[in-house]
Amino acid sequence: MRIAVFPGDGIGAEVIAEALRVLDALRLPGAVYLAGDVGAIAYQRHGHPLPQETVETARNCDAVLFGAVGDPSCDHLERHLRPEQAVLGLRAQLGLFANLRPATMFAGLEDLSALKPEIARQIDLLIVRELNGDVYFGDKGTRTRDDGQREGWDMMSYSEGEVRRIAHTAFLAAQGRKGRLTSVDKANVLETSQLWRDAVIEVAAEYPDVALDHMYVDNAAMQLVRNPGQFDVVVTGNLFGDILSDQASMCVGSIGLLASASLGEQKTAHGTFGLYEPIHGTAPDIAGQGRANPIATILSAAMMLRHSFGRENDAMRIESAVAQTLADGVHGGDLGGSASTKEIGDAVIDRL
Repeated sequence: MRIAVFPGDGIGAEVIAEALRVLDALRLPGAVYLAGDVGAIAYQRHGHPLPQETVETARNCDAVLFGAVGDPSCDHLERHLRPEQAVLGLRAQLGLFANLRPATMFAGLEDLSALKPEIARQIDLLIVRELNGDVYFGDKGTRTRDDGQREGWDMMSYSEGEVRRIAHTAFLAAQGRKGRLTSVDKANVLETSQLWRDAVIEVAAEYPDVALDHMYVDNAAMQLVRNPGQFDVVVTGNLFGDILSDQASMCVGSIGLLASASLGEQKTAHGTFGLYEPIHGTAPDIAGQGRANPIATILSAAMMLRHSFGRENDAMRIESAVAQTLADGVHGGDLGGSASTKEIGDAVIDRL
């Protein structure tokens, strides 16, 4: 079990450390960890946020456990040298096109949600976000118009193949859950979204056991806070998925609780190669203080065991231990508690 470990910046090293302690507590057979630099720390050490040796380390492993990247001290750099390019570069170079972001309301945290408790209690959904297309990877630039005003532009585009590929991932996920899939787009305005909708409908013919419906992204954002229980699996593009998954995090109480998996087509001996990371950022305001919530990273490690190593039982053990930790009131500052990063890790390990 070769696992690349890239802590990154800010609280990344702190939350990764707790995830590794949880993995060690499972006594995984043959687990080998290989470290690498990404983000601002990689720029400071190597002159680039994603050094080639880091990419090669990832390619020689079965999975990547990733912390977070970003640092205000790098805001002045050209875009291709900023820390965030590390995760975008890894997704592109490793062929990771499907981002899975589950959002579940943990028992006992309903009052911490931005929603009414009776509504928050309904949340149990999976957002499947396409990662390799959309405005993040389209042509972009700035120019000065004839009237002297500066103008910025970003191109949004998807090919049929890219849409079909992520649609298959979402339909398969829905088959393993409640058999419902909502495709989110803006087909009433965007040609890209019309192609998206057409391609998803074509793929749906191969999954007659999954109920498919479509929703415009503005309505989806509203329904996520009005009636989140209607969603099972949501599939959408890169930009819309980025926004909706962060919205979902506040619906369940904290961005510090949400894990993610970025998967491609490369297979391992027991599953699919993937990159696993919390959806939160580097939180520089609390970095180094032992106050970060490691739950999202610990749950990301559970997703890694499930998808890349086929260790469903171990994944469920971690998830159950996390749920019990939260139910027992072991909460970090983001949930209104006072437990430190290490104390939360200790509590999860105690409950394994």
